[in-house]
Amino acid sequence: MRLHHSIMVGILDRYADRFTEFQPAVPLEQRIKQAAALEGAAGVELVYPADLQDRDQTAQLVADTGLAVSAVNLNVKSEQVWRDGSFTNPDVDVRRRAVESLQSAMDMAASLGTDLVTVCPLMDGWDYSFQVDYNAQWRWLIEGLREACAHRDDVRVSVEYKPFESRAHIVVPDVATTLHLCDRVGADNLGVTMDVGHALIAGETPAMSAVMAHDAGRLFYVHFNDNNRGWDWDMVPGSVNLWEMVETLFYLDRIGWEGWMAYDVFTKHGDPVAAFDATLRSMDSLVALLDQVGRDRMEHLIKNVSPAEATAELLATLVTH
Repeated sequence: MRLHHSIMVGILDRYADRFTEFQPAVPLEQRIKQAAALEGAAGVELVYPADLQDRDQTAQLVADTGLAVSAVNLNVKSEQVWRDGSFTNPDVDVRRRAVESLQSAMDMAASLGTDLVTVCPLMDGWDYSFQVDYNAQWRWLIEGLREACAHRDDVRVSVEYKPFESRAHIVVPDVATTLHLCDRVGADNLGVTMDVGHALIAGETPAMSAVMAHDAGRLFYVHFNDNNRGWDWDMVPGSVNLWEMVETLFYLDRIGWEGWMAYDVFTKHGDPVAAFDATLRSMDSLVALLDQVGRDRMEHLIKNVSPAEATAELLATLVTH
Protein backbone atom coordinates (compact mmCIF):
# COMPACT_ATOMS: atom_id res chain seq x y z
CA MET A 1 0.00 0.00 0.00
CA ARG A 2 1.47 3.31 -1.11
CA LEU A 3 0.45 6.37 0.88
CA HIS A 4 0.01 9.72 -0.83
CA HIS A 5 1.00 12.08 2.00
CA SER A 6 -0.48 15.58 2.05
CA ILE A 7 0.46 18.26 4.56
CA MET A 8 -2.21 20.60 5.92
CA VAL A 9 -0.08 23.74 5.92
CA GLY A 10 -2.54 25.57 8.16
CA ILE A 11 -1.49 23.30 11.00
CA LEU A 12 2.05 24.65 10.76
CA ASP A 13 0.64 28.09 11.62
CA ARG A 14 -0.42 29.58 14.95
CA TYR A 15 -2.02 27.10 17.36
CA ALA A 16 -3.91 28.13 20.49
CA ASP A 17 -6.85 27.03 22.58
CA ARG A 18 -8.96 29.33 24.77
CA PHE A 19 -6.29 29.33 27.49
CA THR A 20 -2.86 29.19 25.89
CA GLU A 21 -0.99 29.93 22.69
CA PHE A 22 1.16 26.89 21.93
CA GLN A 23 2.65 27.82 18.55
CA PRO A 24 3.26 31.28 17.02
CA ALA A 25 2.04 32.47 13.64
CA VAL A 26 4.21 31.45 10.68
CA PRO A 27 4.20 33.12 7.23
CA LEU A 28 2.66 31.06 4.44
CA GLU A 29 5.84 30.95 2.36
CA GLN A 30 7.75 29.47 5.29
CA ARG A 31 5.02 26.90 5.97
CA ILE A 32 4.97 25.70 2.36
CA LYS A 33 8.76 25.36 2.37
CA GLN A 34 8.57 23.44 5.66
CA ALA A 35 6.00 21.08 4.16
CA ALA A 36 8.14 20.52 1.07
CA ALA A 37 11.16 19.65 3.21
CA LEU A 38 9.34 16.75 4.86
CA GLU A 39 10.51 13.43 3.46
CA GLY A 40 7.64 11.65 1.76
CA ALA A 41 5.36 14.69 1.44
CA ALA A 42 3.74 14.84 -1.99
CA GLY A 43 1.02 17.44 -1.56
CA VAL A 44 -0.37 20.30 0.47
CA GLU A 45 -3.89 21.14 1.59
CA LEU A 46 -4.51 24.89 1.41
CA VAL A 47 -7.10 26.82 3.43
CA TYR A 48 -9.41 29.22 1.62
CA PRO A 49 -9.45 32.14 2.06
CA ALA A 50 -6.51 32.41 4.50
CA ASP A 51 -3.82 30.73 2.38
CA LEU A 52 -5.15 32.10 -0.90
CA GLN A 53 -5.39 35.84 -0.35
CA ASP A 54 -3.06 36.15 -3.33
CA ARG A 55 -3.92 33.11 -5.44
CA ASP A 56 -1.12 33.58 -7.99
CA GLN A 57 1.55 34.03 -5.35
CA THR A 58 0.41 30.94 -3.44
CA ALA A 59 0.23 28.90 -6.65
CA GLN A 60 3.80 29.92 -7.48
CA LEU A 61 5.02 29.09 -3.97
CA VAL A 62 3.55 25.59 -4.27
CA ALA A 63 4.79 25.11 -7.84
CA ASP A 64 8.33 26.07 -6.80
CA THR A 65 8.36 23.17 -4.32
CA GLY A 66 7.13 20.57 -6.80
CA LEU A 67 4.24 19.63 -4.49
CA ALA A 68 0.69 19.06 -5.69
CA VAL A 69 -2.39 20.65 -4.13
CA SER A 70 -4.41 17.78 -2.65
CA ALA A 71 -7.43 19.90 -1.74
CA VAL A 72 -8.67 23.37 -0.95
CA ASN A 73 -10.09 23.50 2.57
CA LEU A 74 -12.96 26.00 2.80
CA ASN A 75 -13.02 27.72 6.18
CA VAL A 76 -16.56 28.76 7.12
CA LYS A 77 -16.02 28.90 10.86
CA SER A 78 -13.31 31.38 11.88
CA GLU A 79 -14.63 34.73 10.68
CA GLN A 80 -17.15 36.65 12.76
CA VAL A 81 -19.73 36.43 9.96
CA TRP A 82 -20.07 32.66 10.57
CA ARG A 83 -20.78 33.02 14.29
CA ASP A 84 -24.40 31.86 13.90
CA GLY A 85 -23.67 29.36 11.16
CA SER A 86 -22.71 29.33 7.50
CA PHE A 87 -24.94 27.22 5.25
CA THR A 88 -27.58 27.09 8.02
CA ASN A 89 -27.33 30.68 9.24
CA PRO A 90 -30.81 32.20 9.86
CA ASP A 91 -29.69 35.24 7.85
CA VAL A 92 -30.32 34.60 4.14
CA ASP A 93 -27.48 36.93 3.16
CA VAL A 94 -24.99 34.96 5.23
CA ARG A 95 -26.23 31.69 3.72
CA ARG A 96 -25.77 33.25 0.29
CA ARG A 97 -22.21 34.21 1.22
CA ALA A 98 -21.49 30.62 2.34
CA VAL A 99 -22.68 29.22 -0.98
CA GLU A 100 -20.71 31.80 -2.94
CA SER A 101 -17.61 31.06 -0.82
CA LEU A 102 -17.90 27.36 -1.65
CA GLN A 103 -18.34 28.16 -5.34
CA SER A 104 -15.27 30.41 -5.22
CA ALA A 105 -13.31 27.66 -3.47
CA MET A 106 -14.32 25.25 -6.25
CA ASP A 107 -13.03 27.69 -8.87
CA MET A 108 -9.86 28.17 -6.86
CA ALA A 109 -9.33 24.41 -6.59
CA ALA A 110 -9.69 23.91 -10.33
CA SER A 111 -7.20 26.71 -11.02
CA LEU A 112 -4.69 25.03 -8.66
CA GLY A 113 -4.91 21.66 -10.37
CA THR A 114 -7.07 19.80 -7.87
CA ASP A 115 -10.65 18.59 -8.22
CA LEU A 116 -11.45 18.66 -4.52
CA VAL A 117 -12.79 21.13 -1.95
CA THR A 118 -13.21 19.88 1.61
CA VAL A 119 -15.39 21.74 4.11
CA CYS A 120 -16.09 21.16 7.80
CA PRO A 121 -19.15 23.26 8.81
CA LEU A 122 -18.33 23.47 12.50
CA MET A 123 -20.57 26.48 13.19
CA ASP A 124 -23.63 24.81 11.68
CA GLY A 125 -25.39 23.25 14.65
CA TRP A 126 -26.70 24.14 18.09
CA ASP A 127 -25.80 24.23 21.77
CA TYR A 128 -29.19 24.30 23.55
CA SER A 129 -32.60 22.76 23.10
CA PHE A 130 -34.98 25.07 21.18
CA GLN A 131 -32.03 27.14 19.93
CA VAL A 132 -32.54 26.41 16.22
CA ASP A 133 -35.27 25.36 13.83
CA TYR A 134 -34.12 21.86 12.80
CA ASN A 135 -36.47 21.69 9.83
CA ALA A 136 -35.19 24.97 8.42
CA GLN A 137 -31.57 24.21 9.25
CA TRP A 138 -31.59 20.85 7.46
CA ARG A 139 -33.42 22.30 4.44
CA TRP A 140 -31.00 25.23 4.17
CA LEU A 141 -28.02 22.87 4.27
CA ILE A 142 -29.44 20.70 1.49
CA GLU A 143 -30.39 23.65 -0.67
CA GLY A 144 -27.06 25.43 -0.18
CA LEU A 145 -24.93 22.41 -1.01
CA ARG A 146 -27.12 21.52 -3.96
CA GLU A 147 -26.68 24.99 -5.43
CA ALA A 148 -22.93 25.00 -4.79
CA CYS A 149 -22.36 21.55 -6.29
CA ALA A 150 -24.25 22.58 -9.44
CA HIS A 151 -21.73 25.40 -9.94
CA ARG A 152 -19.36 23.02 -11.74
CA ASP A 153 -19.21 19.25 -12.10
CA ASP A 154 -15.43 18.94 -12.50
CA VAL A 155 -14.77 19.74 -8.82
CA ARG A 156 -15.91 17.55 -5.95
CA VAL A 157 -17.17 18.90 -2.63
CA SER A 158 -16.28 16.78 0.39
CA VAL A 159 -18.09 17.32 3.71
CA GLU A 160 -15.99 16.65 6.80
CA TYR A 161 -18.27 15.54 9.61
CA LYS A 162 -17.66 16.01 13.33
CA PRO A 163 -19.98 15.46 16.32
CA PHE A 164 -19.03 18.58 18.30
CA GLU A 165 -16.72 21.63 18.43
CA SER A 166 -17.30 24.48 17.91
CA ARG A 167 -21.02 23.77 18.48
CA ALA A 168 -22.06 21.29 21.16
CA HIS A 169 -23.96 19.53 18.34
CA ILE A 170 -23.01 19.83 14.66
CA VAL A 171 -25.59 19.26 11.94
CA VAL A 172 -23.33 16.63 10.27
CA PRO A 173 -22.07 14.68 13.31
CA ASP A 174 -21.29 11.27 11.79
CA VAL A 175 -20.76 9.33 8.60
CA ALA A 176 -24.35 8.09 8.37
CA THR A 177 -25.85 11.59 8.57
CA THR A 178 -23.34 12.86 6.03
CA LEU A 179 -24.15 10.06 3.60
CA HIS A 180 -27.85 10.75 4.06
CA LEU A 181 -27.15 14.41 3.33
CA CYS A 182 -25.37 13.42 0.12
CA ASP A 183 -28.41 11.38 -0.93
CA ARG A 184 -30.79 14.26 -0.16
CA VAL A 185 -28.65 16.75 -2.12
CA GLY A 186 -28.45 14.27 -4.98
CA ALA A 187 -25.25 15.62 -6.55
CA ASP A 188 -22.67 13.14 -7.82
CA ASN A 189 -19.85 15.51 -6.87
CA LEU A 190 -20.80 15.63 -3.16
CA GLY A 191 -19.05 13.24 -0.82
CA VAL A 192 -17.37 12.63 2.53
CA THR A 193 -14.08 13.58 4.16
CA MET A 194 -13.49 10.81 6.69
CA ASP A 195 -11.34 12.26 9.47
CA VAL A 196 -10.25 9.28 11.55
CA GLY A 197 -10.16 11.35 14.73
CA HIS A 198 -13.67 12.67 14.13
CA ALA A 199 -14.89 9.12 13.53
CA LEU A 200 -13.36 8.08 16.86
CA ILE A 201 -15.07 10.80 18.90
CA ALA A 202 -18.33 10.02 17.06
CA GLY A 203 -18.13 6.51 18.55
CA GLU A 204 -17.51 4.98 15.13
CA THR A 205 -15.13 2.31 13.93
CA PRO A 206 -13.13 4.30 11.36
CA ALA A 207 -12.61 1.29 9.09
CA MET A 208 -16.36 0.73 8.92
CA SER A 209 -16.96 4.44 8.26
CA ALA A 210 -14.55 4.31 5.33
CA VAL A 211 -16.22 1.18 3.96
CA MET A 212 -19.69 2.75 4.22
CA ALA A 213 -18.63 5.92 2.43
CA HIS A 214 -16.80 3.94 -0.26
CA ASP A 215 -19.78 1.63 -0.79
CA ALA A 216 -21.91 4.70 -1.47
CA GLY A 217 -19.30 6.04 -3.91
CA ARG A 218 -18.83 9.01 -1.60
CA LEU A 219 -15.40 8.54 0.03
CA PHE A 220 -13.56 11.54 -1.39
CA TYR A 221 -10.83 12.37 1.15
CA VAL A 222 -9.19 11.00 4.30
CA HIS A 223 -7.65 12.82 7.28
CA PHE A 224 -5.55 10.80 9.72
CA ASN A 225 -4.94 11.61 13.39
CA ASP A 226 -5.63 10.01 16.77
CA ASN A 227 -7.30 10.76 20.11
CA ASN A 228 -8.70 9.15 23.24
CA ARG A 229 -12.30 9.21 21.88
CA GLY A 230 -13.21 11.89 24.43
CA TRP A 231 -12.02 14.93 22.47
CA ASP A 232 -10.48 15.72 19.10
CA TRP A 233 -6.89 15.97 20.33
CA ASP A 234 -5.32 15.63 16.83
CA MET A 235 -2.51 13.34 17.96
CA VAL A 236 -0.02 11.30 15.94
CA PRO A 237 -1.78 8.29 14.34
CA GLY A 238 -1.23 5.13 16.33
CA SER A 239 -0.28 6.93 19.53
CA VAL A 240 -3.53 5.81 21.20
CA ASN A 241 -5.60 3.53 18.96
CA LEU A 242 -2.93 1.42 17.31
CA TRP A 243 -5.04 -1.42 15.96
CA GLU A 244 -7.86 0.86 14.83
CA MET A 245 -5.31 2.68 12.67
CA VAL A 246 -3.96 -0.56 11.20
CA GLU A 247 -7.51 -1.81 10.61
CA THR A 248 -8.46 1.42 8.84
CA LEU A 249 -5.42 1.15 6.57
CA PHE A 250 -6.21 -2.52 5.92
CA TYR A 251 -9.72 -1.70 4.75
CA LEU A 252 -8.62 1.34 2.73
CA ASP A 253 -6.16 -0.95 0.98
CA ARG A 254 -8.82 -3.63 0.56
CA ILE A 255 -11.24 -1.24 -1.17
CA GLY A 256 -8.46 0.04 -3.42
CA TRP A 257 -8.22 3.55 -1.99
CA GLU A 258 -5.69 5.56 -3.97
CA GLY A 259 -6.60 9.03 -2.77
CA TRP A 260 -4.74 11.43 -0.53
CA MET A 261 -3.95 10.93 3.15
CA ALA A 262 -3.90 14.36 4.78
CA TYR A 263 -2.73 14.80 8.35
CA ASP A 264 -4.64 16.85 10.89
CA VAL A 265 -2.05 16.66 13.69
CA PHE A 266 -1.33 19.53 16.07
CA THR A 267 1.49 19.70 18.58
CA LYS A 268 1.42 21.67 21.81
CA HIS A 269 5.00 20.90 22.77
CA GLY A 270 7.96 20.84 20.44
CA ASP A 271 8.40 21.69 16.80
CA PRO A 272 5.30 21.29 14.57
CA VAL A 273 7.51 20.35 11.61
CA ALA A 274 9.14 17.60 13.65
CA ALA A 275 5.67 16.44 14.70
CA PHE A 276 4.63 16.21 11.05
CA ASP A 277 7.79 14.27 10.26
CA ALA A 278 6.95 11.90 13.11
CA THR A 279 3.42 11.60 11.72
CA LEU A 280 4.64 10.58 8.25
CA ARG A 281 7.09 8.10 9.74
CA SER A 282 4.37 6.71 11.99
CA MET A 283 2.00 6.23 9.04
CA ASP A 284 4.71 4.44 7.08
CA SER A 285 5.34 2.25 10.13
CA LEU A 286 1.64 1.43 10.41
CA VAL A 287 1.66 0.29 6.79
CA ALA A 288 4.81 -1.73 7.50
CA LEU A 289 3.03 -3.36 10.44
CA LEU A 290 0.13 -4.22 8.16
CA ASP A 291 2.62 -5.73 5.70
CA GLN A 292 4.23 -7.64 8.54
CA VAL A 293 0.97 -9.19 9.66
CA GLY A 294 0.04 -9.80 6.02
CA ARG A 295 -3.20 -9.16 4.14
CA ASP A 296 -3.96 -12.85 3.70
CA ARG A 297 -3.45 -13.42 7.40
CA MET A 298 -5.72 -10.48 8.20
CA GLU A 299 -8.41 -11.99 5.97
CA HIS A 300 -7.98 -15.29 7.79
CA LEU A 301 -8.30 -13.62 11.19
CA ILE A 302 -11.48 -11.84 10.11
CA LYS A 303 -13.20 -14.90 8.70
CA ASN A 304 -11.91 -17.89 10.62
CA VAL A 305 -10.52 -16.95 14.02
CA SER A 306 -12.25 -15.96 17.25
CA PRO A 307 -11.72 -12.35 18.42
CA ALA A 308 -9.68 -13.51 21.42
CA GLU A 309 -7.37 -15.63 19.26
CA ALA A 310 -7.05 -12.86 16.69
CA THR A 311 -5.99 -10.42 19.39
CA ALA A 312 -3.34 -12.85 20.66
CA GLU A 313 -2.02 -13.41 17.13
CA LEU A 314 -1.79 -9.70 16.39
CA LEU A 315 0.02 -8.99 19.63
CA ALA A 316 2.38 -11.90 18.95
CA THR A 317 3.30 -10.17 15.69
CA LEU A 318 4.63 -7.22 17.66
CA VAL A 319 6.48 -9.40 20.17
CA THR A 320 8.15 -11.69 17.62
CA HIS A 321 9.44 -8.83 15.49
